[in-house]
Amino acid sequence: MVNIVKITDYMSEDLISLDLKSKSKEEVLHELSELMSKSSTVSDKASIYKALVDREKLGSTGIGKGVAIPHAKTDAVTGLTIAFGISKEKIDFKSLDSESVNIFFVFASPFKDSQIYLKVLARISRLIREESFREKLLHCKTPKEVLECIDKEEAI
Repeated sequence: MVNIVKITDYMSEDLISLDLKSKSKEEVLHELSELMSKSSTVSDKASIYKALVDREKLGSTGIGKGVAIPHAKTDAVTGLTIAFGISKEKIDFKSLDSESVNIFFVFASPFKDSQIYLKVLARISRLIREESFREKLLHCKTPKEVLECIDKEEAI
């Protein structure tokens, strides 16, 4: 039997911000690291931030269409952890399509969980290709609605 990896299995309402305050790429990575540190799986938010910044040095995780997926492997987490944020103002994230970003899926994974990490990255990448899904995310009013939106989209 194939194990289906669900994005929402690694998220929770307290890891969702619908009003990020950051104005720059560095600030948003810091704010997202802070958000992730609310998870019991995170042992060190400074290490999360450093891992995300180091990953960005390899190339922007701004994948286009207003979306970025900052991600990193680090032993500062005990298990895959996903946070989500929306910025009311678009942020220059040096995206592949040069568009600014306002939807952020951020995640960190321990080095030992590479398979799950890759599956989740692929799954998020596939879902956010759909403009209707991105629009639904932007119209969510609560963290619970975000989880329901993602859950519903994953069931399709």
